[in-house]
Amino acid sequence: MKKIALAVTLASILSTNVQADALGIYLGGQIWDNQASGTFGDGSSQVDFNLADQTQNSFFIAFEHPVPLIPNIRIASTTLETEGSTTLNTEFEFDGQKFSENTNVNADFNISYVDYTLYYELFDNDLISFDFGLTGRDFDGDVTVSAQASQGSTSGRVSVTEIVPMLYARTNVGLPLTGLNLYAQGNFLSIDDHTLYDYEVGVSYELIDNLAVGVNINAGYRAVKLELEDLNDLYTNIEFDGVFLGTTIHF
Repeated sequence: MKKIALAVTLASILSTNVQADALGIYLGGQIWDNQASGTFGDGSSQVDFNLADQTQNSFFIAFEHPVPLIPNIRIASTTLETEGSTTLNTEFEFDGQKFSENTNVNADFNISYVDYTLYYELFDNDLISFDFGLTGRDFDGDVTVSAQASQGSTSGRVSVTEIVPMLYARTNVGLPLTGLNLYAQGNFLSIDDHTLYDYEVGVSYELIDNLAVGVNINAGYRAVKLELEDLNDLYTNIEFDGVFLGTTIHF
């Protein structure tokens, strides 16, 4: 949260030279009911821990302005938390700790990230809009694997603090006279041994739309893929996906 507060303060300072009636501020959040599936581990082996389904939260703030060549700013925060357990059918090593075959192990996956996005509105009208930009995804969190045995407990934990660049795109299609919009947005990366995507598709309804404020209700489907090769010694092939419900406020 400290990173988000600092980034919002910086964005506000950068926007002080823009007239207030020309600056658009967007605030939004969503509740995301997702299913988690996949594996993670070290470089030699990965394990399916039967990760549990969870409800996650996500928030964002964006600043848009009419000044040419200067990009708009979007800052978003997402937390991915889940846990699971399994009985190993082979020896497994994590963070230098060895877990024997037939051992019951528990996993705690707790990774959050803040997206710092600079983007341009390539075109924007009442019927269709398209944004394109670059995101710096700032990962922060840790993954823990533990086991309890008669001879004592064993635990290994890998902390993740890394910034990964990603492409950002968003498109919106308005349905005239309905107050409805269809939209899709996402971040994407496929470079070296990392493959990541984070996209959502949905429908938005204009609940309030006047000169002072706009309020939209959003619903749809979101998916996050984390295929990481040696991100701070963490190797994953995990996907989170499911339906979400959210809101966006525009000043």
